[in-house]
Amino acid sequence: MNAPLPLIELLGANWMTEAPVVALAWDVAGRHAGFALGDGTVALAAGEWPGGPALKPRPGGGVEFVPGREPPAPVARFSLHDGTCLALAGDPEGGFLSGGDDGRLVHLNGDGVSEVLVNVDGEWIDVVATSRTGRAYATGRRVHWLGTKPASLALPGSATALVFNAAGDQLAIAHHGGVTLWPLDAHVPRLLAWPGYHRSIAWSPDGSYLVSGMEENALHGWRLPDGGDIEMGGYPGQPRSLSFSADSRVLVTSGGPRAVCWRFDPPGGDDRPRECGIVRKTPVTQVVCHPTHPLIALGYHNGAVLLCQPGCSDVLFVKGAGDSPVSTIAWSPDGGRLAMGTEAGEIGLVSLPEALFHFGSPG
Repeated sequence: MNAPLPLIELLGANWMTEAPVVALAWDVAGRHAGFALGDGTVALAAGEWPGGPALKPRPGGGVEFVPGREPPAPVARFSLHDGTCLALAGDPEGGFLSGGDDGRLVHLNGDGVSEVLVNVDGEWIDVVATSRTGRAYATGRRVHWLGTKPASLALPGSATALVFNAAGDQLAIAHHGGVTLWPLDAHVPRLLAWPGYHRSIAWSPDGSYLVSGMEENALHGWRLPDGGDIEMGGYPGQPRSLSFSADSRVLVTSGGPRAVCWRFDPPGGDDRPRECGIVRKTPVTQVVCHPTHPLIALGYHNGAVLLCQPGCSDVLFVKGAGDSPVSTIAWSPDGGRLAMGTEAGEIGLVSLPEALFHFGSPG
C-alpha cells in the first residue's frame, strides 16, 4: 500500500533559495509570506495561487482533489541588508519590517519598494516585533519602540526575544535573568526575574500567562495577575519554539522528539504534559498553533512538517523529510495557509482549507 503524498505536493508549492531561512512572517492581510534569508535578501511568495490545485466538496459528502491549471508564480527576492537578515515581522501598516547585522531596520512593501527606517552603525538589529499599536526592535541591551511616542528602554542583558500581548499595549522582552514587561502607555517596566538565560517567549492570547523557553532545557512561566511562578522541566533539549493555542488552554513547545503540550486550564491541575505528533529519530524544531482551531503545525530537524491536535496521535504530513532542519513555520492570519522554511534555504507554502479537517475537543 502506497503512503499518501504529503499535502504540499497536492495543495502547495516549494522553491529553493540556496540561503538559510532565518525568519518568516505573513503580512497583516495574508497576501504574502516573507522569508528573511541569510544572504541579506527577503523572498516574497504570493499567498494566493490563481489556477492552483484545490479541494471541491462532493455532493454526497467529502471532498475531491482538483489539480492545478497553472504553475505557482516564482518568488520575488529583494536585497535589504549588506550582511544577513536577522529578524522579520509583518508591519501593521502593510508589508514587512526586516532587521539585519548592518544595523538597518528596513520596511518592505509587497511590491518590492523598500525604505530604511533606522540605521545604527556598528550594531545589530536582531530582534523585531510589531502590533497594531507600533513597532519594536532591539539593539543589544536596548529596546526601541516606534509608536505614537517613540521611546527606548535599557535592559540588564541583551534582548533575545520580543513579543507583544494580544492588545498590543505591552511588550515582553526576554534576556538573561528573566523577562521585562514594558507597558507602552506608562513606560514603567516590570521585571519578572528568574535565574538563567531566557531565549524565547509565548504570551497566552487571554493575557493571563507568560512563558519563556530557557537554555537550561526548561520552561519558566508567570501568572501575570499575581506574579506567581510556574516551573516546567524535564526536557531532553532546549524548548526554543513555544506557541499557545487560540483558547489559551494549551502551550505547545519543541525540545523533544514529539511536541510537548502543557495544560493551562488551570496549570497545576495535571503537572504531566502530554505529547503529540510522531516519534522520530530527530527532534521537533518548530511548533505553531493554528490562529483559531485546535491544530498544531510541527517542524522536525530532518525537514519534515506535519499537523496534529493537542494530545492526539493522528497526524497529517505536510512535507516529507529532507536534508535540513525546519527553521521556521507560520500560519497565515486566517489560518488557511501554512508557510515553512529550512536551514538549507527551501521555502514552501501549502493551502489547508477547513474541508480537510474534523475538529474534536483536545484530549
